[in-house]
Amino acid sequence: MRQNLIAAPLYRICIFQKWRLKNGYMDIYVGNLSFDAADSDVSEAFQQYGAVDSVKIVLDRDTGRSRGFAFVTMPNNDEATAAIESLNGTDLLGRELKVREATPRPERPRHGGGGGRGGFQKGPPRHDRGRNFRRDR
Repeated sequence: MRQNLIAAPLYRICIFQKWRLKNGYMDIYVGNLSFDAADSDVSEAFQQYGAVDSVKIVLDRDTGRSRGFAFVTMPNNDEATAAIESLNGTDLLGRELKVREATPRPERPRHGGGGGRGGFQKGPPRHDRGRNFRRDR
């Protein structure tokens, strides 16, 4: 029996996320982050309030430069809540942070591609192009 190679990793991710939620892990959104901030800068700020599991600064895929926000995962809900309350509005590398609990990304419907010609097309209709004379003459 063949396994669906795409569905298997997604299934494992869902199980891991459920396990993390059940065991008190909290994902935190950190916005208005300085473009010069590194993972270590963000981690040091949050470690004052408890253990930090991971820090992920989101990068622009074209330039490789920071997009100005990050996600921090903390294994203890109480410590994460204390960090959110304390760090929201504080200054880090010259920018006032916006810190809140991360919300899951909404499911986007998967639509098929395709589409029509759409819009105005200059010239004769496509089926008539190149045949603007009568062949029977």
